[in-house]
Amino acid sequence: MNKLYIGNVSEQASAPDLESIFEQWKIPFSAPFLVKSGYAFVDCPDEKVAMRAIDTLSGKVELHGKVLEVEHSVPKRQRSCKLQIRNIPPHMQWEVLDGMLAQYGTVESCEQVNTDTETAVVNVRYAAKDQAREIDIHRKENAGAAEKPITVHSTPEGCSSACRNIMEIMQKEAIDTKITEEIPLKILAHNNFVGRLIGKEGRNLKKIEQDTDTKITISPLQDLTLYNPERTITVKGTLEACAKAEEEIMKKIRESYENDVAAMHLQSNLIPGLNLNALGIFPGAASGGMSPSVVSGPPAGPQVESETVHLFIPALAVGAIIGKQGQHIKQLSRFAGASIKIAPADELDTKQRMVIITGPPEAQFKAQGRIFGKLKEENFFGPKEEVKLEAHIKVPSFAAGRVIGKGGKTVNELQNLTSAEVVVPRDQTPDENDEVVVKITGHFYASQLAQRKIQEIISQVRRQQQPKASAAGPPVARRK
Repeated sequence: MNKLYIGNVSEQASAPDLESIFEQWKIPFSAPFLVKSGYAFVDCPDEKVAMRAIDTLSGKVELHGKVLEVEHSVPKRQRSCKLQIRNIPPHMQWEVLDGMLAQYGTVESCEQVNTDTETAVVNVRYAAKDQAREIDIHRKENAGAAEKPITVHSTPEGCSSACRNIMEIMQKEAIDTKITEEIPLKILAHNNFVGRLIGKEGRNLKKIEQDTDTKITISPLQDLTLYNPERTITVKGTLEACAKAEEEIMKKIRESYENDVAAMHLQSNLIPGLNLNALGIFPGAASGGMSPSVVSGPPAGPQVESETVHLFIPALAVGAIIGKQGQHIKQLSRFAGASIKIAPADELDTKQRMVIITGPPEAQFKAQGRIFGKLKEENFFGPKEEVKLEAHIKVPSFAAGRVIGKGGKTVNELQNLTSAEVVVPRDQTPDENDEVVVKITGHFYASQLAQRKIQEIISQVRRQQQPKASAAGPPVARRK
């Protein structure tokens, strides 16, 4: 690198001033000085001269009262990101500040600046933009396993650069330890994207193989589990070939991801009150190295209240839902983020058992969806038979009339819209919480849509009642 960057240049400095300094120290230059506001550039004949200029001048020579900073000029795409942060509270611990800075990239240096103010000031230098921002080696996961996944969070270029560096390290390690077997590149990708990566009749995958001179295989569908929806893409070839294949594979996966996110936004109101981002239908940044900026989080606002749904399943299916030593129901609970319990058997109904699910709408969707799916997988319903279950939700008695509507209009509209059977039993006595039961029967999506629509009606009724309650105000004591 022969081009030099000269920083901390005084506003009064000119090109002749800089030329005289270089001539004074007998440092040749091969082009005129380009002077900007506060900095300048110059070309040296070769790398050796450029290094001598840095060693001789940087931090040692003054011009118009300012000490010059001389370093290699770096292209914009490789340039480090420097910034200064002011007004840092004096009580803030450095560990907390380090944690906050690390959220935005790899910090190369963080130095405190001496000031006369009570608050602290630091100069922060981040790594170059095209470098990987974060590399996480999952050391503690799957202890004793022969392979460990590495997650890279960065731009597409940063991920590819990090991947190449990791492969170089692995190959060097293999040579040093005299491992003769081929070390392939393995990429984890969500199953949602794999079909589009393969393409019709395998055309996309074959093209990547031909263009990069690699052999690519994908793990079978049978390896997927409820809690691991990722498939392994194995790439074999030279280091250069694998690096090129990785770029092409990730490009295709990112396209699929972005198309799904766009489709998700178009359908965001498909099921009202449900945050589709939180469902895990569209994998997040950690899966397959997606850029976190693409994923939009849940909308800001008050925390969504937890709901309780009673889902009725065949009594014979209880063992399948609980699993051996309760493992399946525990995994399901963790996966969905919901409390899931099997109610004791009811002597009056020996054919069905009640599953009590408590959690926010997204947790309800995930938990109920997996229960519907498990019953189908375990053949509790025939091959051509649709899984239809009965779900009970409780609504405040003051909202029951709104769910039914005048002459049953609302409940009929609900049934037509959702394809679920919705029943509000007549002559119900409200329970101790002044709530009554609404029964919903249908396939999974019909049941979910009906549940969400009913919850929406309840929310509307509550919002309408709040102004009345606040307008009434507290009771005023009367004089006697």
